[in-house]
Amino acid sequence: MSTPNRSNTNSLPFILTGIPGLEALHGWISIPFCFTYVMTLLGNSMVLLAVRLDKSLHEPMYYFISMLAVIDLIFSTAVVPKMLGVFWLGLREIGFEACFIQMFFIHTFTAVESGVLLAMSFDRYIAICNPLRYPTILTSSRTIQIGLLSLARGAGVMTPLMYLLTSLTYCKTRVIPHSYCEHMAVVELACADPSVSDLYSLIVATLLVGTDSVFITFSYGMILRSVMKLPSQEARLKALKTCGSHVSIILLFYIGGLLSMYLQMFSFGLAPHVQVLVADLYLTVPPMLNPLIYGIKMKQIQEGIFKLLGQFARLRISQAD
Repeated sequence: MSTPNRSNTNSLPFILTGIPGLEALHGWISIPFCFTYVMTLLGNSMVLLAVRLDKSLHEPMYYFISMLAVIDLIFSTAVVPKMLGVFWLGLREIGFEACFIQMFFIHTFTAVESGVLLAMSFDRYIAICNPLRYPTILTSSRTIQIGLLSLARGAGVMTPLMYLLTSLTYCKTRVIPHSYCEHMAVVELACADPSVSDLYSLIVATLLVGTDSVFITFSYGMILRSVMKLPSQEARLKALKTCGSHVSIILLFYIGGLLSMYLQMFSFGLAPHVQVLVADLYLTVPPMLNPLIYGIKMKQIQEGIFKLLGQFARLRISQAD
């Protein structure tokens, strides 16, 4: 019997199992994921509209928040609709190219979000430690350039990884024991030696996340040092409060990411469905919580959303009359 060649083998679709061992509960499990996705769409869309329509929010800090909202929308839409298709309709097949496109979006926008969080820490450092130079250092055009640079960096480092992964021959089972095309679950299906792609992904993850987290820690160390020198307790609390939402997002992003990654690399004796659920929750819960954290912590965003809702309510009343 002849062995199928690489091109024929790699043209076959993959099969997503959803959550291994819990297939009978997919219908129930899909409910919270559907809820988080709807809340993600609503929350991040409201933040974007509030920043877009309220001119008082046309500042670098809120532009960075808008970038996070766009990232969350793209991130969730790349994963959740297909996940719900698996849970609800049993649409388990995903094309070879579609699988790696999904993986590309997940990894790229994870890197982009890390870059935006780094930029936000720099924004807070300048605003608190050097407020007089803030308007000249962080202009609107520079903020947009930083966002585009983060996007270019993410896409630039992930494109070679996708090339390395798609160059491998996948001649084992086509079944991916996951709800989406998770990197390590897909690589395990390769017949060829994936050591080059594994080394590249390890180097990229270490350099990107490691470097960003070090600079973020340094920025907040300098911020804390400056805040402690402020004369009054009220001024110190006000300065720390402006950073509270950002620190919450950073902890959610990095701690959740590390937990998900290590559970995929080392099982720690956990059942496969626990590992998959943790990875699924990491991709779906933070995008929902981000706008809620900013809406609660930042009075300006909260006021902008309420103003937007008030305008919508008045419009509906006028149409009804």
